[in-house]
Amino acid sequence: MQNKNILELCLAHGLGGLELFSASCYKSFSQKTRCKIVVAPNQKLDKFLDDTDKYLIKRNKFFPILPAFKLAKYIDENDIDIVHFHWTRDMMTAVLAKLLSKKRPKLIQSRHMGMTRFKDDVYHRWLYKNIDLIHAVTYKVKEQLEKFIPQDVRPKIEMVYLGTEASEADEKIVEDLKNKYKKNDEFIVGIVGRIEDGKGQHKVIDAIAKLIDLNIKALIVGSAMQESYLNELEQKVKKLGLQEKVIFTGFTKNVDEYMQIFDINILATRNETFGLVVIEAMVNKVAMIATNHGGPLEIIDDGVDGLLFDGTSEDLAEKIEILYNNQEFKTNLAMGGYDTVMKKFNANKQSDKLYEVIV
Repeated sequence: MQNKNILELCLAHGLGGLELFSASCYKSFSQKTRCKIVVAPNQKLDKFLDDTDKYLIKRNKFFPILPAFKLAKYIDENDIDIVHFHWTRDMMTAVLAKLLSKKRPKLIQSRHMGMTRFKDDVYHRWLYKNIDLIHAVTYKVKEQLEKFIPQDVRPKIEMVYLGTEASEADEKIVEDLKNKYKKNDEFIVGIVGRIEDGKGQHKVIDAIAKLIDLNIKALIVGSAMQESYLNELEQKVKKLGLQEKVIFTGFTKNVDEYMQIFDINILATRNETFGLVVIEAMVNKVAMIATNHGGPLEIIDDGVDGLLFDGTSEDLAEKIEILYNNQEFKTNLAMGGYDTVMKKFNANKQSDKLYEVIV
């Protein structure tokens, strides 16, 4: 197989699973071939990749032709064969850059979100006609793409799950976190991700309120994408008298270290397309509770390697209490989750599969 020069493109402003996956693709593909990464300046992904040889392009919502010209020039100067983009809002910039470049690289999208409506208008037909391949992160996403993109312009679609790997946690940081948050040997419930309504942090707060008499503390780890929602959560915590039981930690790069002190991790999103945080908790041997919709249904075997709940705070509270009262069951779920990741969602194996697909 001839090596191809790959460019990872992600101009998104957040730092969730999508952005982190683009960074992991860059890291992984760089070990196999020549790989570049393009991100937006002064955004979270740019700061996350602070020591990386990256190229900066500012996204222009109203005039995507401007960043596209800059991207096309970079493609030609670096002899890029494949442009791999992740954020749907980068699609227009990526397509224009492909058409403007002399190189005319292969254009590939990793589709991290589901699709819920037909893309049969002139605009979308033109876009998809110029995309060579779409990587779907679950079988459900693949099914939706095949349903809603017209067949005559539909790119080839391949499904490859995301992956993760165990990393060496900094034991000093873990010990400091234990001293900070487990002062009375509390049972720690964690929820990691952007603080926004769709992520369901309010469900965790409501569940903890129902378990107020138990020695449980919830850590809400992540930065606020919606300040109004964060304010609502903080007011809810005060109203319910949970100031000592619900802690907002803010953003951290030390996700693995935080997970080392969790007893369980929660994914409360209404309909998560995949749920990278699910397998990240599993690889850290943390028992996982996730909503029974979307991606978690393709990850978790309920009662074997995690628990699924129906999306209500009542059911979530019941599931938390079950694990609070049954240490052996909690441990078995955690180890079952770890085994699942090693067999099905190992980062190196999944990266190799994706590399074969896109190259």
